[in-house]
Amino acid sequence: MNKEATENMEKTVLNSQQPHWENVFSNSSSRFGDEASYPARRAAELFKKEGKTKILELGGGQGRDSCFFANEGFSVHVLDYTESGVRSIKEKAEETGLSGFVKALRHDVRDPLPFEDETFDACYSHMLYCMALTTEELEFLSSEVKRVLNPRGVNIYTARHTGDAHYGTGTLRGEDMYEIKGGFIVHFFSREKVEQLAAGYESFEVEEFEEGELPRKLYLVTIRKED
Repeated sequence: MNKEATENMEKTVLNSQQPHWENVFSNSSSRFGDEASYPARRAAELFKKEGKTKILELGGGQGRDSCFFANEGFSVHVLDYTESGVRSIKEKAEETGLSGFVKALRHDVRDPLPFEDETFDACYSHMLYCMALTTEELEFLSSEVKRVLNPRGVNIYTARHTGDAHYGTGTLRGEDMYEIKGGFIVHFFSREKVEQLAAGYESFEVEEFEEGELPRKLYLVTIRKED
């Protein structure tokens, strides 16, 4: 198989993750539970300390962190690339009386973000960066987030890293992406990948934490736009 055919096959496999997640969210209304995640709580602390009020969340899933942010007093615009995820977010916001603080849209982050320059005080995403996104697509996303952030805006994201027990297991799908049990493709981050994606920002910080079964090992990355 030539290089072009191989790349086309890999692209088809990566694109198949959208209907896979659509099916996952359709079969469970709380795939990851209803409690706010650790990174969401950490992010909220920083946002409050620095007076960040208008938040963009990428890959909101089923809305556990989206509704947490809204309940903490933030205005949240949340994007997810599944219809079932967006529907779940809207339903949870409505049920908890937070629909006025949560706006959910379906969007693929491989495309330009549907917002004007300097729209948000901060951006947040939990494990969106370690989905089936190539490094080129991640670099584009990082530049798009920077574009929609206000000066001194903060981007906080998490990603599973190469110290995770699943790294190197399953089927290699290009770069450091592996298709693991359940059909999920994970892009495992090295420290160098974090630095690469912070290019063009003023500074970045990295915290390591663990979550869930195995447990999963992740980076919590905070990068800041210049004035």
